[in-house]
Amino acid sequence: MYPDPKRIRKHRATLNLDDYEQGLIDALVNYTGLSQAELLRRLALSEARDLLLAEPNVERAIA
Repeated sequence: MYPDPKRIRKHRATLNLDDYEQGLIDALVNYTGLSQAELLRRLALSEARDLLLAEPNVERAIA
């Protein structure tokens, strides 16, 4: 059914935000038109990639 079964999103992560943080996320959702889940996934993965690439011993090929 799927070309790569490992690409199915089946793992969950819970995130607790205060009212101010949620307000910022809501504003970004309204501005970008993305769903909250997609926006948070993109932000988390982008930050993870940036942190890994900032390490001197990590190959640049993962970008």
